[in-house]
Amino acid sequence: MAARPFLPFVDVARSPDLRRAELALLGFGMAEWATWIAMLIFAFHRGGAAATGLVALIQLAPSAVVAPFASSVGDRFRRQNVMVATYLVQSVLMGGTAAALLAKAPVAVVYALAAAVATSITLTRPTQAALVATIAKTVEELVAANVTAGTIQNVSVLVGPVVAGLLLAVSSPGIVFAVMAAVLLGSAALVLRIRGPEGVVGKRTVGARETVRHALGGFRNLGTRSSPRILVGLLSAQSIIWGALDVLLVVLAIDLLSMGQAGVGFLNSALGAGGLVGSLVTVALVGRRRLTPALFGGMLLWGLPLAAVSLLPHRAAAVILIAAAGAGRAVIDVAGRTLLQRIVPNHLLSRVFGVLEGLYMASLAVGSITAPALIAWLGVRGAFVVAGLLLPAVGLLLLGRLRRIDASAVVPERELDLLGSIPMFAALPAPIIEPLAINLVPVSAKAGASIIREGERGDRFYVIDQGRVEVRRGSAPVAVRGPGEFFGEIALLRDVPRTADVVALTDVAMYTLDRETFIEAVTGHSAGIAAADTVIEGRLPPEG
Repeated sequence: MAARPFLPFVDVARSPDLRRAELALLGFGMAEWATWIAMLIFAFHRGGAAATGLVALIQLAPSAVVAPFASSVGDRFRRQNVMVATYLVQSVLMGGTAAALLAKAPVAVVYALAAAVATSITLTRPTQAALVATIAKTVEELVAANVTAGTIQNVSVLVGPVVAGLLLAVSSPGIVFAVMAAVLLGSAALVLRIRGPEGVVGKRTVGARETVRHALGGFRNLGTRSSPRILVGLLSAQSIIWGALDVLLVVLAIDLLSMGQAGVGFLNSALGAGGLVGSLVTVALVGRRRLTPALFGGMLLWGLPLAAVSLLPHRAAAVILIAAAGAGRAVIDVAGRTLLQRIVPNHLLSRVFGVLEGLYMASLAVGSITAPALIAWLGVRGAFVVAGLLLPAVGLLLLGRLRRIDASAVVPERELDLLGSIPMFAALPAPIIEPLAINLVPVSAKAGASIIREGERGDRFYVIDQGRVEVRRGSAPVAVRGPGEFFGEIALLRDVPRTADVVALTDVAMYTLDRETFIEAVTGHSAGIAAADTVIEGRLPPEG
């Protein structure tokens, strides 16, 4: 049992394709964070805190526009090719930035290249998720790959700044970009060696007009419903603090603590280490009925240690306090996103999160440009106090509303249990199943009633709560299904007419999911795809 937490990593290591994809992602994450730190330090030495905030804004503003639409790329082209091209483009752009830095090119050229690097980075994570979904051979591999990818992202926040700090201690920002360009060449080479099935090609073609329409659906939902708007605003607000912290940590390390440019990397690593610990703690939030206490507690843990940095401006204390703030940020992120998942209709969820990703980038930019103004007005210590107290103050103002949102978002336990027993959903974590449970619609049928007719168009997926039904193909009985079992998935997932009749043997109480919600849930999360295929193959009659 002691080795059980490591099973996902063992499963990934055993699969050559998954191993290559995840190692490539590790290289990407390290390069993303190392070059970000290096560029902030370059800007600080050229123009102090104001220049640091400006370069962060220049990098983040284009990303904020691109992020809501980036997720469609993996559906329009061959995913392996997209990943290779993405890593190569990032490598070339980082190499160009390195050359510009080492050649002492005009600052405008350096900043423009840095913005191009940051924009290209938004393409990686959505396509990575789609690629892994097609190269994993079993549900277990898919789940293992997702767990590994999540761990890699947290580790990257820790390792990337450490690597940057070590390189900066003996070299310059230009060298950091050059090394990371080589790392990304390695990532491209790893993905190029993937020998997955034909399924590595995107499943459907999505045009530019459809991509825009799809993304605007998230904006429309937020415009008409206040509860998700409050949560998205709150998550964006905590990103403003993180953006400000990018600048504040540079000034803290170099000016206040005299740690040099390497110290910037180490302080950011402390933030990442705290986030990693916090993400492990948030496992306890899965399935919890009330999330507001954790959400508000995360705000306090994120903000108060930052305010305390101004009172204890010593190296050891700063590292501990910043690590605690990182843990708080992780709790806010998980609790806030889980609560958002509970109140947004499932068919709009990816779009709302796409909007959140764009606002997240924009909020980082706002924070990074606001921090220099705070420093100029209040000094470094005063800026830390304002940054630290802002989120707890907002949390106090919204606490009553958050409690009401929390109370309205309680997940029906019976529905959650039913979905959790279905193979297509069993491998997914509770925060993904919960929105589906909320969308279940109760229906009933009297004994002898026809529920599904062979040959008709499929519009719903059924889960039996009470009673029994008989599945008939032609006039021959095929199977009897009872409580906890399901039917109706084949026509929806294969886009074919109903393949059998389903008749109620007794009075039946059921729950249904509409076609769009069901399809997006199963095909939109990698851990459900392989399980759905296995179920369908077992239920369809043999060919010939």
